[in-house]
Amino acid sequence: MDYFKGKQFQKDVIIVAVGYYLRYNLSYREVQEILCDCGINVCHTTIYRWVQEYGKVLYQIWKKKNRQLFYSWKMDETYIKIKGKWHYLYRAIDADGLTLDIWLRKKRDTQAAYAFLKRLKKQFGEPKVLVTDKAPSIGSAFKKLQKNGFYLKTEHRTLKYLNNLIEQDHHPIKRRSKFYRSLRTVSTTIKGMETIRGIYKKSRKEGNLFGFSVCTEIKVLMSIPA
Repeated sequence: MDYFKGKQFQKDVIIVAVGYYLRYNLSYREVQEILCDCGINVCHTTIYRWVQEYGKVLYQIWKKKNRQLFYSWKMDETYIKIKGKWHYLYRAIDADGLTLDIWLRKKRDTQAAYAFLKRLKKQFGEPKVLVTDKAPSIGSAFKKLQKNGFYLKTEHRTLKYLNNLIEQDHHPIKRRSKFYRSLRTVSTTIKGMETIRGIYKKSRKEGNLFGFSVCTEIKVLMSIPA
């Protein structure tokens, strides 16, 4: 599929803009300045639209190509500020630290945790082990799911040190909070960020990090000749 058909700018320009924004702690205006230094004049609002469009595309391709069963999951919720208001981000990762899914909500409660766990089950099946912190909402949601016939063979572990991996993994997302402006755009942006970070982690695990280029990896993911 040609994801760049009909675009005013060449695909390489779009990939560089999207890749730099999602990989590094840059604003849209800062990416605009980088492109300008290369002789490419692109408005920061155009870069914003690219990130919203291709961040979603990258996330869907990444999830489709990495859909598999996992022995254990780590799940957690964290808070981020959007236009001065707190929102809650639910995240789940596998044993290698690769993101399974994310979900951004206005409330942190049993209903939100229940819906997220049910969504994970629909996409990936059920793990042997689910590791979380001791948040009451997650514990209540897990028990409610078991009563309804889900996660019956899953062991729920709540030891805090076991969940350190995902808790530390929230930092890059929270660091960008000054750029978050709306619930819809934040969700798409974070999905794109998680995809790029997932590509980076997988390359590191497979020993391919030497010579790593986020733009080249995006091309490979989207089946575009580098």
